[in-house]
Amino acid sequence: MKKFYSLIENIFMGPMIKLAEQRHLRAVRDGMVSTIPLTIVGSFFLIIAFPPVPQSWKENISIFTWIQSNIGDILIPFRITMGLVAVYATYNIGYSLSRWYKLDGVSGGTLSLLAYFMTILPLTAVSSTGENLGFVLPMAKLGGAGLFVGIVMALFAVEILNFFKRKNLIIKMPEGVPESVVRSFEALFPTIAVVFITWIIFVVFKFDIHNIFNNIFNPLKGIVDTPIGAVVLVILITMLWTAGIHGVSIIGAIARPIWLEMLAANAEAMQNGSEVLPYITPEPFFQWFVWIGGSGGTLSLVCLLLFSKSKYLKDMGKATIIPSIFNINEPVIFGLPIMLNPFFTIPFILGPVLATIVSYIVMSLNLVSRPAILAPWTFPAPIGAYLTTGGDVRAVLLCIFNIILMGAIYYPFLRAYDKKMSIKELEDDILDEESSI
Repeated sequence: MKKFYSLIENIFMGPMIKLAEQRHLRAVRDGMVSTIPLTIVGSFFLIIAFPPVPQSWKENISIFTWIQSNIGDILIPFRITMGLVAVYATYNIGYSLSRWYKLDGVSGGTLSLLAYFMTILPLTAVSSTGENLGFVLPMAKLGGAGLFVGIVMALFAVEILNFFKRKNLIIKMPEGVPESVVRSFEALFPTIAVVFITWIIFVVFKFDIHNIFNNIFNPLKGIVDTPIGAVVLVILITMLWTAGIHGVSIIGAIARPIWLEMLAANAEAMQNGSEVLPYITPEPFFQWFVWIGGSGGTLSLVCLLLFSKSKYLKDMGKATIIPSIFNINEPVIFGLPIMLNPFFTIPFILGPVLATIVSYIVMSLNLVSRPAILAPWTFPAPIGAYLTTGGDVRAVLLCIFNIILMGAIYYPFLRAYDKKMSIKELEDDILDEESSI
């Protein structure tokens, strides 16, 4: 087992820590995380529009019939949050990267949005009543489908801004000029460069970067949304955690744009009335059916700790049960510990892998609805599973089954560790008694 940890440390730890701190990936991670409140709130309105209640209620109870007749208005917050998620992410990625370069964050975020909007050619539109709406931007390219373009354009725009700043190719204002005016003029030449370059590429030559990225990442989503792809992600995340590295933080920086795009596609399909959603493994799949209690599915382990013979393990269970119910498991990972502990490495990896396989099979057979709603990650798992699937009671049963499944995987390893800890505590008690005589 020491060789295993040494292998992880030598092969993964150094490169992964560097990867986690790489400025562009860090900016992408920060920008994506900043959209979580928006997607959660938007998801709530999706729940309101499609309440998890029997169909007979929707047809006979006044509040639900009112919802059905006003569904378009109810879904407006959903469209303005998740439907424009690429816009928010692009600005925040640009802001974050600019701050890393010690540039003005507002200028970086604004320039990123400018570059992103230059990739979307305005269209003329007419309303259903025949009213001429003038130029509009198609929302299909402003939501999850436009995320990767937004990421690239944000990085491009801020690098242009940084280049001009480093080369001192900026307009300098005299002392005493307000700071906001100084920043505006410093961004003038970078803005000209960004507009000119993007205009040549996307307007003059009509290069469709959105189509290019769709052709590249649609197959990638197909790989991630497979049992093998899901299992590989779970193994990477749990292996990093066993070495003391925050696995979700690192792997999520790479996978989260794909997860969010899949979630947006599922949410769109749900509000269009699709019975079977296109993707199985957006991020809520892992949150509510694999990471139950936190990475490694440790809620099962914490529940078992409550019945340990070892006083330390029982006390650890009492101290961590409440945080674990709300999916906070750092106390048990570092306090038990699970990190660098050979007793728990195998179940910490194997349990989530089996839960992933079971959940994927069940959802692929359409025995449980697929995730489409982003519920707050601090909800207890059965509630989160119920909400993310649009009110599918079978999701609650699957969640409970996975808790039991991972508990069965943890049990023999915890029993061995409990025996070891109990013997050690007994020996310590004897030594204490002898020293007191």
